[in-house]
Amino acid sequence: MSGISQIHRSAIANNSKEWQVGAVSNPFREDLVSRNRPEACTVVIFGATGDLTHRKLVPALYNLAVDGELPAGVKIVGFARRDWTNEFFREGLEKLNREVSRTGHDEEIWASLAPNIEYHQSEFQDDDGYKRLADRLDAIDAERGGKGNRLFYIASAPEYFDDILLHLKKAGLSDEREGCWSRVIVEKPFGTTLATAQHLNEVVNGTFEEKDTYRIDHYLGKETAQNIMVLRFANAIFEPMWNKQYIDHIQITCSEHLGMEGGRGGYYDKAGALRDMVQNHLLQLLSLVAMEPPTDLSADGVRDEKVKVIRSLRQWDTPELVAKNVVRGQYTPGNINGNEVPGYCEEDRVDPESETEAYVAVRCMIDTWRWSGVPFYVRMGKRLPKKATEISVHFKEIPNVLFNAAPGGVPDGNVLVIRIQPDEGISLRINSKLPGTTLRMEPVKMDFHYASSFGKSSPEAYERLLLDAMAGDATLFARRDEVEEAWKFIDNIENAWHESDNPPPMAEFPAGSWGPKEAEEMLKGEGRKWRRL
Repeated sequence: MSGISQIHRSAIANNSKEWQVGAVSNPFREDLVSRNRPEACTVVIFGATGDLTHRKLVPALYNLAVDGELPAGVKIVGFARRDWTNEFFREGLEKLNREVSRTGHDEEIWASLAPNIEYHQSEFQDDDGYKRLADRLDAIDAERGGKGNRLFYIASAPEYFDDILLHLKKAGLSDEREGCWSRVIVEKPFGTTLATAQHLNEVVNGTFEEKDTYRIDHYLGKETAQNIMVLRFANAIFEPMWNKQYIDHIQITCSEHLGMEGGRGGYYDKAGALRDMVQNHLLQLLSLVAMEPPTDLSADGVRDEKVKVIRSLRQWDTPELVAKNVVRGQYTPGNINGNEVPGYCEEDRVDPESETEAYVAVRCMIDTWRWSGVPFYVRMGKRLPKKATEISVHFKEIPNVLFNAAPGGVPDGNVLVIRIQPDEGISLRINSKLPGTTLRMEPVKMDFHYASSFGKSSPEAYERLLLDAMAGDATLFARRDEVEEAWKFIDNIENAWHESDNPPPMAEFPAGSWGPKEAEEMLKGEGRKWRRL
C-alpha cells in the first residue's frame, strides 16, 4: 500500500460506481479550471503488448486515477496480435505498474481500475478484427446508455501505422458521430524523411480531421517544458532580455549514458541521433524557447508561433555548410560509471560498418528580428557521462572596465538553466563577492526545484498528454506543418551525410566522455564552450 489517503481511495471507489452509471457533474468545480475538462471515453491502444503501454500509458492512466484526474467512465481496450486473455493482460499491466508507477501501487485503486481494462486480439491487417472491435465499442457505449467518445492511441511499430489508420476508416471507427468525438494519438516517429512524413500526414488526415489528430511528443508533456512559456511571458524580468541584445547564445543538450541495450540497436542504427531526437524533441524545445508571444493560449495560437520558428531556421543545404555547422560522431569503447562498454559499431544489432551517428551537435541560426546572429547549439549523444536534458541561456558578458583590477577577474557571465530531466527545475547563475577584505568574485546559483518547492512529484509527461487529448486540447501536440517544416531542416543534413559525393566525416569519441573534440572546436572557434552538465 502506497499510503494514499482514504479520501483518494473513496474518490476512486465513487468513480468506480460512476463507471457503471455515467459521470456525475460537480458544480463546485465549475469555473475553477483554465482548461477544457477531460471527458470520459474508451481508450483503444494499438500495440498494447509493448513496453510503451506497460511502462508508460497504463501507469499514466492509473496515476491519473490516483490523483482524482481520470474522468469517470474511462475504459481501456488493448489491441494487439498476441493470443492473450483479459486476465493475462491485466496481470502483466499490474506487475509493471507495481514497479514503475509514480504514485506507488494501491491495491484498492487498481482493483477499481482493472475491470475497465480488456484485451482485443487481432492482426493489424485483419478486417474482421476491426469489425469485432467496432462491435465491442458499440457494446461498451450501450452499457453507458448511449454513444461514447473514443480515443485511439497508435503505439505500434511504425510500419503498421498505415494499416491501422486505413482499417479504422474502413470499419467506420473514425467517423464523426453526433454528440461525441473520435480522436487519434500517433506516436513518433512521424516519418523518417519529409516525403514519408507527408505520406503519413495524408493517411492520418484521410482518416481523422486535423483537429482530431494528436501527434505526441512526450518531451512537451514534461513539467519544465510546459513552464518555458510561463517563465518567459509571466515574468517581467525575463522577456525584455529575451533577445539578441542581451543573449549571447543558447544551448540545448540531451545526454544519455545508455547505449544500445535491450536490442535497441536494430532500430537506432536505422534512425540515428538526428532523426530520433533532434527532429522532434529538441526542435520542439527550441521552438518554445525562441517563439514570439502568442496572441492567446489556444492550441493554434501557440503552434502558429512555434512553426514560425522552425520555418525561420537557416537551412544547411550543402555538404560544406553541414560540415561547418553540424558534427556527427560515434562512440568507441570506454567506461561508464566504472563499467567497460563497447563502441557503437560493436553494439548488439548494429552494423559493424555503420555510418549512423550516435552523437550529433548542430549550430542552428534563426533568421528573425529577435534572434538574428544568436546561435542555438543543439546536441544529443549516447554513452555520455550522465542522463540529463537541459536548456541553458547564456547572457552576454558585462564590460569588465569596472572590475578589471579585481583579483582573479570577473567570472563567466550569467546563465539561466532550465532542467528538463532528471531533476526538474530552474537555476540562475550570478556573480557575487566572496566574504573577506578583498574584492574577489565567484559565481553562485539561485535554484528552484519542482519537488522541493511544491512538495510533490511532477506528473509524468504521458499523464498530462493523455488528459489533454481527452479534453480536446492540442496545445502540447505537434501540428502537421510543424512536423513537415522540421523534416525539411533535417533532410538537408541527412542528404549531405548520405547522398553527397563529399560527405562530412564521422567523428569519434570514447564512451563516457562528453563527445568528440570536433564539437568542442565548433564552439571554441567562436569563443564559446559547451556547458558541463
